[in-house]
Amino acid sequence: MKIDILTLFPDIALSPLSDSIIQRARDAGLVEIRGHQLRDWSEDKHRRVDDSPCGGGPGMVLQPGPLFAAISGLKQENTRVILMTPQGAPLKQARVRELSTEEHLLIVCGHYEGVDHRIIEELIDEEISIGDYVLTNGAIAAAVLCDAVIRLLPGALGGSQSAIEESFTDPNLLEAPCYTRPVDFMGKKVPEVLLSGNHGKIARWRDEQALARTTQNRPDLKP
Repeated sequence: MKIDILTLFPDIALSPLSDSIIQRARDAGLVEIRGHQLRDWSEDKHRRVDDSPCGGGPGMVLQPGPLFAAISGLKQENTRVILMTPQGAPLKQARVRELSTEEHLLIVCGHYEGVDHRIIEELIDEEISIGDYVLTNGAIAAAVLCDAVIRLLPGALGGSQSAIEESFTDPNLLEAPCYTRPVDFMGKKVPEVLLSGNHGKIARWRDEQALARTTQNRPDLKP
């Protein structure tokens, strides 16, 4: 897989992708990630890429010219162009799994008040939001998307079950609580069923606990 990130802050996007599982995936040749400075496509002598919004209002908007030139120059036949924006569709694990099968992702990072909507209409395949909150810039959201996608690439995780047995594999159910040794920590003990060796009972306990945890922490889901 190839991933290109178009942003005003390439270092912010790339820094979280230079360690741990993601860096190992890069070293293994599973993914190639490149960051691109949007200002490199500006024709302004000061490398300006933004202007005030038409119709008035606060903030600045990324201009269409540099974005059009950059996206057109980076896009290939097999490219999926994604805009990270609070106005996008919520990112779900099912969509992450689908994106992990793409050959080339071009991730465009929103900034200021957003991007000129003509770019969205002409060049963006989909808009994605990582949550109902506003970040300083879309480079942070791009890093989150990359991490979620790359870890699902075959060979990226140590165990083949790691990407299967986790929260949101079932989109409506969180994972059950997990424990490790010591069995007794400050008077709190690991549930006996997990030490029983009875895999049927353990599976049923985990199902029950997953349902209880989902009901408590994510009542918006419908297990």
